[in-house]
Amino acid sequence: MLKKKKDAEGQSGKVMWKTLGFMLKTAWQHRPSLIFVYLVRLVADVASKLSSIILPKFLLDEIVLFAGGAELSQHIRNAAFYAGLIVVINLAASVLNSISANCKATISEWFNEYFERMLSDHAMQMDFEHTEDPKALDQIGKAKEGISWYSGGVIGILDPAYNVAMNLTVLAGVVAIIIVTCPLLLPLQFVSLIFITVLNARVNKIEAESYKELAKINRVFSYVLWNLADFQYGKEIRMYESADMMSHKAELLGMDLTSVWRSNQYKQRKSSWKMDIINALRDGISYFYIGYLAIKRTITIGDFSMCISAASSLYWSLNGIVISVQEIMKKCNYASEYLKFLDYPAAMPKGSKAVTGEQHIVEFCHVSFRYPRTEKDVLHDINLKISSGEHLSVVGLNGAGKTTFIKLLCRLYDVTEGEILIDGVNIKEYSDEEYRKLFAVVFQDFQLFAFSLKENIVLGGEEDAERVKEVLTLSGLYDEAMKLKNGMDTMLYKGFDEDGTDLSGGQRQKMAISRALYKDAPIVILDEPTAALDPVAEYEIYRQFHSLVGGKTAIYISHRLSSCKFCDRIAVFADDTIKEYGTHEALVRKTDGIYAKMFAAQAQYYVENA
Repeated sequence: MLKKKKDAEGQSGKVMWKTLGFMLKTAWQHRPSLIFVYLVRLVADVASKLSSIILPKFLLDEIVLFAGGAELSQHIRNAAFYAGLIVVINLAASVLNSISANCKATISEWFNEYFERMLSDHAMQMDFEHTEDPKALDQIGKAKEGISWYSGGVIGILDPAYNVAMNLTVLAGVVAIIIVTCPLLLPLQFVSLIFITVLNARVNKIEAESYKELAKINRVFSYVLWNLADFQYGKEIRMYESADMMSHKAELLGMDLTSVWRSNQYKQRKSSWKMDIINALRDGISYFYIGYLAIKRTITIGDFSMCISAASSLYWSLNGIVISVQEIMKKCNYASEYLKFLDYPAAMPKGSKAVTGEQHIVEFCHVSFRYPRTEKDVLHDINLKISSGEHLSVVGLNGAGKTTFIKLLCRLYDVTEGEILIDGVNIKEYSDEEYRKLFAVVFQDFQLFAFSLKENIVLGGEEDAERVKEVLTLSGLYDEAMKLKNGMDTMLYKGFDEDGTDLSGGQRQKMAISRALYKDAPIVILDEPTAALDPVAEYEIYRQFHSLVGGKTAIYISHRLSSCKFCDRIAVFADDTIKEYGTHEALVRKTDGIYAKMFAAQAQYYVENA
């Protein structure tokens, strides 16, 4: 048990030094002026604290002397000098502290934005698998809260580190004063500090444990509240009258949060009361001891004042050091969640090979796959070869694994068994950046961003106005785009621009198709690309798209089997594998086959309507 406790303390120390080092390095690299601000503040604070202890002694001694009958003019001048010096030093310290506080506030805001940007960059670069992993999502939540609310970021951690340095400096001066005037105060302050340190450590431990418990609740709570305020969900909330349900969920989660905080405060209460009692006893004994020395005339009235201030400063300097160290450990523990997120292990091994050539052959060799944290294969023993320039249609009922097939090909997930080859090379050997240049994909759940229409098409590519016009024309969206107030520079959605536009479902799909066309990749994948289009618009998309793709490899996923006529081969997914494979004509002739039945079921509606 003792060994585990020591290991935990050692680990906590490593976390503290690693995180503190990261913060110091980050501050020095990006805002070295912050270190200068702390140095100026250190000089001002130490001068103010020590002068407030020492100078009143001389002031009081002067007052006592001329009150006792000494020469008035000389002692008044001395008293005025000490009083003026106290005022000047404290005023200068106050001004410097005010300036440093303003500088720190500005720098703190810069670092808040910097850490948010770093977190967002890393989240976008993480393996896709992590975006569907609750542990990774919880870690993102802990990283966001840990680097901001709980730790305060660079300033939140460097402030207590500064307090340690400042209190150590003051402590050196105060100890020298006490050793000369009232030495018995030292053991008294140290003993009381030991008890306070133990009790405060318990308080910090309770707070750290509640933080871990709050991370998941905060993530869910924020999700519910965000949806309540997000216009994207406005139609569903109103049409299904779900506002009360959402509010009830938020209320329940709020009660969970309150329960955790209440429990946290209750656990901390006993330790807080004990600390108050110890502080009261320490002050009482200290005053009695110093008062006794003054009555015995071992020290002067000025010494009495200085000892009282020194005793108080001794304790609060020692306490400040201990509390600040504990504060550093606590805040570094919170902020370390951010470093854990930045160091979050990759879900997939990374290759380094470059993709060469313009013609690419895709092969699935005995591929099986199950999603992480599940035990059942969603794809089993998939064997398929797609030649360069071939157009493949992937069909099947919902849940048959069609989209998962695409995720594996795009290497958003790695296969559980078997391998996927591109030009005879396992895709794990290619670098991610090079490999993903092969694909232009319209996912079933594609996303458009609150950027301009043009930016949504270009995204990471180089802007080519003529090319943008060409792909919009091919998708049938160009004429509609040019009717907008700002043409292709029109912002999507109204969240950031009141002149923004909200596209219809069909227009959104045409946008996504335009984006895929613009990328001009050798392999094009369309996962339900025309679900929101009417049959005529769908036919036009496929007719023009087929013509444009030409010699490129294309994979279509669609529930509308009319699209299959444009393809060279059809793969029918069912029961977690490929059940049928062949041309449209060949599969239709298998009257008892899955494809033939699906095609006949869809065809009858058109025949009946006709």
